[in-house]
Amino acid sequence: MDKAKELGLKGWVRNNPDGSVEVVAEGSSEEVEKFVAWSHGGPRHAVVNRVEIDWEPYLDEYTEFTIV
Repeated sequence: MDKAKELGLKGWVRNNPDGSVEVVAEGSSEEVEKFVAWSHGGPRHAVVNRVEIDWEPYLDEYTEFTIV
């Protein structure tokens, strides 16, 4: 969440019961690409085994970035 907010992104993040993390992020393509690049390492102490990305059209659905 902190990185998304730092980049000015909007959307949400949640931890799933299987240990994966799901994110929906909206913003400029440049900032979203920075976020995707960062996600391959994640925050300190995170263990990232794989990153899957589904690109969707920008819909301007969110007003902030939250944890759900």
